[in-house]
Amino acid sequence: NLLLHLDENQLNHKPNGAWSIKENIGHLADLEPLWQGRLQDILQKETYLRYTDLQNTATDAANHNQKPIALLIQEFTNLRTITLDLLKDLSPSDMRKSALHPRMQTPMRIVDLFYFVAEHDEHHLKTIEISRT
Repeated sequence: NLLLHLDENQLNHKPNGAWSIKENIGHLADLEPLWQGRLQDILQKETYLRYTDLQNTATDAANHNQKPIALLIQEFTNLRTITLDLLKDLSPSDMRKSALHPRMQTPMRIVDLFYFVAEHDEHHLKTIEISRT
């Protein structure tokens, strides 16, 4: 991993008060249960996807900067693997189900949800890349 060779100062640096590299990785792990839950919301034909904390209280309170980088990466990897395993066995009829996004008030199918997740991940990965250099 490209981050394992960075020293703690680089990993914990908060550019302009924004999240550090560790906090960005921790945030990705913090949100993985939300994505898994929203997948279940769609599969269970809920009207709305579950809400999220837009203030990211869990990430701010988690003290990710106190954790080893390898542990943060492993936690995210383990959680994402669970998500991918949940997606493996979906049927074509599952892929047609949807639920409303609570903030945007738009229907989201599973493909829409995980496109949203990919865009979210990309934002944080770009932030990490910029912080790394």
